[in-house]
Amino acid sequence: MRFENIEYLALLTVPLLLVFFIKNSSINIEQYFSKELLVKMQKSGSGISKKLRAYLLLLAFAFGVIALSRPVIDNGEIKIKQEYFDLVTAFDISQSMLADDIYPNRLEFSKKKFFELLDSLKKARVGAIAFSSRAFLVSPLTSDYATLKYLVKNMNLDYISLKGTNLLEPLAITNEQLKDSKNKALLIFTDGGDNKDFSKEIEYAKSHNIKVFVYAVATKKGSVIKTKNGILKDKNGNIVITKLNSKIKELALKSGGAYMEYSLAKGDMKYLAKVIESKFKAKEAQSRVIKDTKELFYYPLAVAIVLLFIGLFSLPFRR
Repeated sequence: MRFENIEYLALLTVPLLLVFFIKNSSINIEQYFSKELLVKMQKSGSGISKKLRAYLLLLAFAFGVIALSRPVIDNGEIKIKQEYFDLVTAFDISQSMLADDIYPNRLEFSKKKFFELLDSLKKARVGAIAFSSRAFLVSPLTSDYATLKYLVKNMNLDYISLKGTNLLEPLAITNEQLKDSKNKALLIFTDGGDNKDFSKEIEYAKSHNIKVFVYAVATKKGSVIKTKNGILKDKNGNIVITKLNSKIKELALKSGGAYMEYSLAKGDMKYLAKVIESKFKAKEAQSRVIKDTKELFYYPLAVAIVLLFIGLFSLPFRR
């Protein structure tokens, strides 16, 4: 048997010191009165004494400390196999993603679709990138989807002053994050930006074995960009209208990935997850050794609760 949190056992010195203090501070009243007089002075009663109750409470504390230290029994080791593939997701956070042609805006809609994707993926470690003219790592590869959702949900443009959309940036970070993988997967949520020629991005993706999946988040009609200072205008004072750049479809298809335009249907991300998983078979099973342990903390915890109950509620009744 061993303790997972053995450092908590140091708290056992507290009840030992208190026991020593109680024992040495007690007053023997028999040395001051005769036995006959002492019998007349004492009242008969039932229940436990204050000293015994104090000992019971100290014992309850001691067993509580033992429970907190998590005693366990080792039952050996178990080998388990895990199969997974790695996927990097990139979110376009340029100003055009604030357009509200898709409710509430393109970026928030992308987050919602990303959460639906995570609920559909089964064997994937997922990382997240935010990019505009530069790229930022939001989360490294992880299978902790709850934490990943929290990080992506709280990603916003409040403190981002960069403009433009440079797709070479997320490709470079993907190559770095998946440097040990032969085939790399990158999913991009974007409106396509303003670039009309993606030959450099296509060449980079092919040379580094990156399959690009694009989820286009914009309408062909387009929309204005609403900022804190009002509607965005260019340097000539003209209102900027941003539309879907369908040219980005070439990057997805020529890199061996897939292209999908936004949809209000809930099943689209489930379908996209199947497409990605079909192109990226799970890596060969990796063995991982875990310890098989049996928790014993509930035994001292039960004893502590019983002793605490007796010490607090089994009060003496005097007649």
